[in-house]
Formats: sequence, structure tokens, C-alpha cells
Amino acid sequence: MSTHLAKAVSKVPAVTLGFWIIKILATTLGETGGDAVTMTWLGETTANANPNGYLIGTAIFFSLLMALVTIQIMAKRFHPFLYWATIVASTTAGTTMADFADRSLGIGYAGGTSVLLAGVLAVLGLWYWSEGTVSVNTVTTPKVEAFYWATITFSQTLGTALGDWMADSAGLGYGGGALVFASALAIVAALYFRTTISRVLLFWAAFILTRPLGATVGDFLDKPLDHGGLNLSRPIATVAILIAVVALVYLIPQRAGEHPGGQPDSSPA
Repeated sequence: MSTHLAKAVSKVPAVTLGFWIIKILATTLGETGGDAVTMTWLGETTANANPNGYLIGTAIFFSLLMALVTIQIMAKRFHPFLYWATIVASTTAGTTMADFADRSLGIGYAGGTSVLLAGVLAVLGLWYWSEGTVSVNTVTTPKVEAFYWATITFSQTLGTALGDWMADSAGLGYGGGALVFASALAIVAALYFRTTISRVLLFWAAFILTRPLGATVGDFLDKPLDHGGLNLSRPIATVAILIAVVALVYLIPQRAGEHPGGQPDSSPA
């Protein structure tokens, strides 16, 4: 496949600074949006909780995610708003799925994090076994795109569980958890600019780390004051962040990434 053809069929955006800014905001939006439905609307953290709030929230957002992933895979070219809507759906579904596993199923943050990490590694392993690489530079076919979205969904869910674990069980609080994950991202960035470590490895490390960062920031915004949050309205915070994401997708130049086959480590991904 020629480079020109690869560009024409690629539906994954170029990995730029703008990409990471929108990604972090999208993960924060997923946290506040998921909590707005399960905790505010369905009352999971109130005395009048719906007995299946996390399950209902998961069913809503996972159905939306599957619909958007299907449309994304069927699309013939890169559509910025479709791509980022699918990312937001994955991070919102990840929030409710992680909460369902951690709380409704009772496996706890450590158990949820372990199971979801195993899921991420399993999908990446299958992807590598099938294609010989897990580089986003090769996301040019429906099969590889399915691996891509499966990895993203597991990583978004993992990030919620990991963020909650660090903030609650590890006693760091939401601000402390956000600082830890922001520092980890800074280390990954330094490794990118200062070393020759695989760009594929560094991309997925950064991609996964943005999720618990967004989760802890989202929780910091909407959790009660006595839990270390700012107690902002979840629906209002969700709408405000959504407006910011839409504005940035519109204002920051969006283009499909350059994905020439056979060069999995040659670009920022």
C-alpha cells in the first residue's frame, strides 16, 4: 500500500500536542458525564439509589459506544467529530463499566484494575499476534481498527479503576492522584524526546495514563468537599467540558495521521 493510499484510508488522527490536549479533556468529560448519569440521575451515591444504577449506565453508554465504533469503522475517511465522539463514548462507558466492576460486582479497585490491565494486555497481545505490530500507524483496515477500539475501550475502563484506586485506596486524594499521573506523563514525554525507546510503547503508555489523569481531575471537580472535591454540579461540569472539547476539535487543525504500512515505529505514534 502506498503512503498516499494509506493516508487516504486512515481514520485515526495525527498524534500531535493538540491530540493529547483534546484526549485529556475527553477523558475528564467521560468521568463527569458517566458520574452525572449513574450518581446524579440514577442516584447511586444517594439514599435513593437505583439498585442497578451502574449497570443501567453501562448499558446506555456501552450501546452508544458500539454504535459509534460501528459507524467509525464503516466510514470511508477520517471525520474529526465522529472520531472524538467515539473517544468520548469509550471514556464514558469506561467510567460506568469500571464503577460497575469495582462497586456493584464487589471486586474492589485492586481487583478491577488487575482484571482490566489483563484485558488491555490480552487485546494488545492478540493484535500483535495477528498483525506483528500494535502501532497506530497500521490502523488502515477494519480488522486493525477493531483491535484499536477494543484496546482503547479496555484502557479507558482501566484508567477509571486505576484513578479511583490511587485517589481512594492509596490515600492520595484526587489532587494527589492527578499530580502522580501528570508526573508520569511528563516522564513519558521526556523519554520520547530524550531516548530511542519504542514510539509504539510510549504512545500506549501515554494513552493509558491520560485516562486516570482525566478520571482524577473529573472526580476533583464533582466530588463532595468532604471527599476532597470541589462539589461542582456534574451536569454543568459535563456541559462545560463538552463545549471545550467541541471548540478545540473545531479550532485545532484535524487531519488523518500518516500511516505508511511497514514503518510501525517511524512516527510519533
